[in-house]
Amino acid sequence: MDSEINSNTALQEVLNALEVDRKKIAETYKTSYILFGLAALIIAVSIFIGLGGFAVILGIIPLIVGIVMYFKINDEAIKYQVDYKTKVLASAFKNFDGNLTFAPQSGVPEYEFISSELFTTRPDRYNTEDLVSGIADKTSFWFAEVNAEYKTETQTKNGTRTEWHTIFEGIIFVADFNKNFEVSTVVRPKSFGANLGAWFSKNVFSFGNTEVVQLENTEFDNKFVTYSRNQIEARYILTPAMMERILDLNSKSEETISISFIHSKMYIAFPLSHNYFEAPIHSSLLVPDLLTSDISIVKFMHDIVNELDLNTRIWGKE
Repeated sequence: MDSEINSNTALQEVLNALEVDRKKIAETYKTSYILFGLAALIIAVSIFIGLGGFAVILGIIPLIVGIVMYFKINDEAIKYQVDYKTKVLASAFKNFDGNLTFAPQSGVPEYEFISSELFTTRPDRYNTEDLVSGIADKTSFWFAEVNAEYKTETQTKNGTRTEWHTIFEGIIFVADFNKNFEVSTVVRPKSFGANLGAWFSKNVFSFGNTEVVQLENTEFDNKFVTYSRNQIEARYILTPAMMERILDLNSKSEETISISFIHSKMYIAFPLSHNYFEAPIHSSLLVPDLLTSDISIVKFMHDIVNELDLNTRIWGKE
């Protein structure tokens, strides 16, 4: 990736300009943090040795200055992040594959997240961003970062305590499967039902006459549980070759993936702990491996079409 940056004069100029902004933002944040710490120290010492209200007021002054600086530079930091995504990442993705488009403010809609049937809990709070879409040969695909949570409320003597729990955090990948499925087929991790944290269900969806599908791949059945309303169609989708490809794809993922085949689409959920596509603030933009991580995840998602052989059109849409 360093050769691409070095050989792209326009991109290098954009990075040089953004680096100036980044340094200003980083220094202002650093100064704000120092002022917050100084204010806390003055106030704590004043209270501890009993210097009185005047000394406490002296401590409030750097606190106020720090707050003003922090929120003033925060607007510039937001603009910096947007410029990085629209001017740097969008250009890099287009250089990687001219068919790719990058829409930082868009994502996978909540209704599609729900209708994928990958999760058993409806989100109470849903955020999505950084939509990447493209076409690999005959297959359209798109993916975005998603953070979905549900809340629980507990009555205490002091009132109601609200806690938020993660349903899913990572990337949702969607691809055209070139087949209008009669029913849905869902492949979830074997540990799905046992994980009472992120996967706990407060609002289980109804899947009608859904049954567990026993497949002829022991390794696949040991890793996943497959549900469908139509055993025949599920086996037609999950051919021996497809199961091997899913296992291979899963081996390259950070955590066990989930997959569903619904309507004419295939959905894949990749749980991830890392937030991609964000501009660094406290480290330089002018480093050779700046885009390596982001380009790698885009390439990984792009290659799913070939990994799962989605361009082999064994069906036509009915």
